[in-house]
Amino acid sequence: MKALFIRTVLPGILAAAVVIGVSSAASAVESYKFDPSGSTIGFSVRQFLGTTQGKFTSFSGRIEVDREHPEKSSVAAQIEVRSIDTRIKKRDDHLRSAEFFNVEKFPRITFKSRSVKRTGPQSGDILGDLTMHGVTKPITLHVKLLTPINETGRTRWSVTTDPITRRDFNLMFAPAAESVSGISQTVAINIEIEAKRAD
Repeated sequence: MKALFIRTVLPGILAAAVVIGVSSAASAVESYKFDPSGSTIGFSVRQFLGTTQGKFTSFSGRIEVDREHPEKSSVAAQIEVRSIDTRIKKRDDHLRSAEFFNVEKFPRITFKSRSVKRTGPQSGDILGDLTMHGVTKPITLHVKLLTPINETGRTRWSVTTDPITRRDFNLMFAPAAESVSGISQTVAINIEIEAKRAD
């Protein structure tokens, strides 16, 4: 369930880059930053007794948008792993411990885009590198514009991606715990990012 958050923060940022880059416009390059108060980086993971849902509450991201050449846009984001919240303190403390995320050694999850590709009038794919728990893997974020950029310089996107596999990032519990808990290897992501024009 913990691995979910990881993928969550980074994807949101990517989404913004694609959607903004997809619009036609005026200035060649524009900068936007995530607004955590209106954004959600969440995840869910199945186990024997049902589905556990959680989110990260502390994250940041910046989108550099080139409207004339969307493929040159870029996104960078980071999530503070310590901010994980599954609504059960004992479980969250365990996820932060050396047995799982090990936040003392790996305090952040980061995402850095490598390419942006338009897939529709208001959608795009962002390919980039996701680094979590000391492991870096390529990931593609599918971004869809939910609200256009308005006069206040704010916009909103939804971000999806293929489920993340915990084993790929060495996010595994002890074999006995894995067996008893029945925690799935795959983590689903639920992300919505609101971004505003950077000053």
